[in-house]
Amino acid sequence: MENPTFKTWSECAPRLVAVAAGREPADLVIRGGRVVNVHTREVLDDWQVAIADGRFAYVGPDASHCVGDTTEVIEAGGQYLIPGLCDAHMHIESGMLTPAEFARAVIPHGTTTMFTDPHEIANVLGLEGVKLMHDEALMQPVNIFTQMPSCAPSAPGLETTGYEITAEDVAEAMEWPGIIGLGEMMNFPGVVNGDPKMLAEITATQNAGKTVGGHYASPDLGPAFHAYVAGGPADDHEGTCEADAIARVRQGMRSMMRLGSAWYDVETQITAITEKGLDPRNFILCTDDCHSGTLVNDGHMNRVLRHAIACGCDPLVALQMATINTATHFGLERELGSIAPGRRADLILTDDLVGLPINRVIARGKTVAESGQITVDCPHLSWPEYARNTVHLGKTLEDVDFEIAAPDGANSVRAKVIGVVENQAPTKALTRDLGVVDGLVQTDEAQDVCQIALVERHRATGDVVNGLVSGFGYTGRMAIASTVAHDSHHMIVVGTSREDMALAANRLGEVGGGITVFKDSEELALVELPVAGLMSDAPAHDVAAKADALVNAMAACGCSLNNAYMQHSLLALVVIPELRISDLGLVDVTRFELTNLIEEH
Repeated sequence: MENPTFKTWSECAPRLVAVAAGREPADLVIRGGRVVNVHTREVLDDWQVAIADGRFAYVGPDASHCVGDTTEVIEAGGQYLIPGLCDAHMHIESGMLTPAEFARAVIPHGTTTMFTDPHEIANVLGLEGVKLMHDEALMQPVNIFTQMPSCAPSAPGLETTGYEITAEDVAEAMEWPGIIGLGEMMNFPGVVNGDPKMLAEITATQNAGKTVGGHYASPDLGPAFHAYVAGGPADDHEGTCEADAIARVRQGMRSMMRLGSAWYDVETQITAITEKGLDPRNFILCTDDCHSGTLVNDGHMNRVLRHAIACGCDPLVALQMATINTATHFGLERELGSIAPGRRADLILTDDLVGLPINRVIARGKTVAESGQITVDCPHLSWPEYARNTVHLGKTLEDVDFEIAAPDGANSVRAKVIGVVENQAPTKALTRDLGVVDGLVQTDEAQDVCQIALVERHRATGDVVNGLVSGFGYTGRMAIASTVAHDSHHMIVVGTSREDMALAANRLGEVGGGITVFKDSEELALVELPVAGLMSDAPAHDVAAKADALVNAMAACGCSLNNAYMQHSLLALVVIPELRISDLGLVDVTRFELTNLIEEH
């Protein structure tokens, strides 16, 4: 649980007042810095900061009256002091790390606050899985707030999850100490159509005085969009163009612009600020999904900030969108997100507001990272055995399980194909004419069409749903399998060889989950994810090294897409258009209904 010695502002107020007045010494004073004030969007040269009990006590031109014999003094040497960075919407499981190891990975990059939606583990382990994530999050030396998942399954009737989240679960979770609100409401058709369960979850959240997260993954900005907003979601991160961002803020929502490992939606939306001149207060930066390789090699929210600035955003405006705007959205403006009295003493020392090198990170008044190295412990929860035993295939899979039968007597078929779009979450609904040999539909390397399969892994049914996918560029005999398969998290297998697809799927059954790549019947890479088949509790650098090997293995199979694994993991996400696969069949997400793989001539 959260460190009980960390006091609330009201509990600290007597000492904060005494320190600010000079009657008591501060724990820490930082001198010679340039304080970036995100309330006024200005840089205050040679201001000083005094910290006591993990909170800012004094922020002003001279803190000498706060220095005593026991006060630690840091000489900033002209560096900027900026608030610790906040990620407004993210999924820890996408990093393939547990909360402790995710925190260890991002703290050196300056992230001191995260708003996380553990709906991945909710689909596998239900409310108990959410509780495990919540509990480990509260043990960390930085702020990790949990949004109670809203949609498991994300689209009822179109997929089967390991567990379901109910309105009663949501109401119960709203009483937990680290719950900040409701996770993204992905079932937007349910909200638009007035589904009682979805509206009950929103009601329970609003009655608790907490924030409802949004997810409107549709280009339709007509009455359906307006109905969704009227239902209660307060933000949305699914926008992909300027019009999306503008539509959301005009309706009183916060537009969350994301830069994840594979989602590049900042550049196309930030023009609402940089060119249209809209008020930036209702725009927020986030990551949504970042895998361990991105975290270790490229960064976290500091990466998003640099990108926003490179897209033409004023550095101070970009910083507001990653600090105070986020805190305000979640009702925490008086608690974090700025360098101001009473707030949690979360700050970064950097000597460049554009390149943003993270020289020192302070969280709750203590140095937690310096020169890219973490300096504190990130405690681990003891994950129970049931959370490590979640891959149940029911049988040993064979190549025949991945056959696609053609209609009797057909020499060719016209088939629906999932079209991958690089750097975006939506897919395209394609059709391709494919050959038939011995009654079986064939893949076609010339058209970049290979097979995709959804293997049930929660209830040991042995069921396999087969389909077709295009866009990865795979060549030769290969297969890639993953038990990270948003959002129901069965197993996705993509390949050009049915034999290799069976080998890859069975391999993940052996190791208890993860990702593997086979080529010519030999395993090229393996990332073990033993916790719920989604996460590893190994250090981020170790997982990142295996993830890098995975990327290289995919490239060896002909794939050149940026962060193609993230695209792979979303092929079963049946709430984002246009075409997806689930354990129930092929899903037309534009209509929210199951559809046939083979079209009738």
